[in-house]
Amino acid sequence: HPEKINLFLLCRETIELLRSTAANKAIFLINQIPEDIYVMADKNMLLTILRNLISNAIKFTPKEGKITIKADLNSNENKQNWIQVSVKDSGIGIVKEKISQLFDISENISTKGTDGEAGTGLGLILCKEFIEKHGGKICVKSEVGKGSSFMFTLPLI
Repeated sequence: HPEKINLFLLCRETIELLRSTAANKAIFLINQIPEDIYVMADKNMLLTILRNLISNAIKFTPKEGKITIKADLNSNENKQNWIQVSVKDSGIGIVKEKISQLFDISENISTKGTDGEAGTGLGLILCKEFIEKHGGKICVKSEVGKGSSFMFTLPLI
């Protein structure tokens, strides 16, 4: 059920959950979300989205990399305010041909991480489902060898 959530605090909570995993690869997790941003969302779903996106970023970022979580305000054509959250990594990147398959269950592909970490390939599919349940969208920008940025939108309160 949707409730008023402080995005900065939820991101901080997620980073704490994943800190030891990131520390194993000496990866910096940086929360750059402003402290005064609130969204109306299902807390468990939003926690799952952040956890999956940050976990994936850790998985595909080599040792001593950096992952930054940001939030920017956007207005759509109806002047409704949205927040765009981005999880940006300095990882291995994704080839263009694979990007369209990331959220497609029929193409369910799991790729091993930079330390051989395994996965189910379902995390991003779940993220897309949960984001769309909130009326938002998810997209990816990536450059092989430079890293990826996963961005999703949520309505602001």
